[in-house]
Amino acid sequence: MIAELLPISPDDREKILALNNLFAAELSYLDEARLDHLLAQAFLALKVGDVEALLLTFDQDADYDSPNFLWFKQRYPRFVYVDRVVTDERARGRGHARRLYQHLFEMAHEAGHTVIACEVNSEPPNPASDAFHAALGFRAVGGSAIHGGKKTVRYFVKNIG
Repeated sequence: MIAELLPISPDDREKILALNNLFAAELSYLDEARLDHLLAQAFLALKVGDVEALLLTFDQDADYDSPNFLWFKQRYPRFVYVDRVVTDERARGRGHARRLYQHLFEMAHEAGHTVIACEVNSEPPNPASDAFHAALGFRAVGGSAIHGGKKTVRYFVKNIG
């Protein structure tokens, strides 16, 4: 049985925070206030089933202070930025992340977007994310050291136009 893709609702807050914060090193820690702000700014905020996975994205008009988002905002006039995508360890291997991305590509295209943007940690490394994004057709367009040099990332885009 395939779990349904659903919009994230306020009732999901506790489960979203728990899943996100299990992977805070890769995604960045969220508290309730920050999550509420991000959800209010989101282009697309989806969950799979009962929060087996989640996707949070923003377009270029979002009020968002992430250095990664701002990097794209300085270089691309119009885009959708994937801020976080994560699958619960117990739900891995079911294609949730791929389904979330495919839905994002469709929604972004319908809204007139042609560029999907994201970043992947290079330090600490995230080889699974590298492979996943490469398989979806993302290409590297830059990189940066963030948070005082404690973390380095590579920036990727996929053209969907």
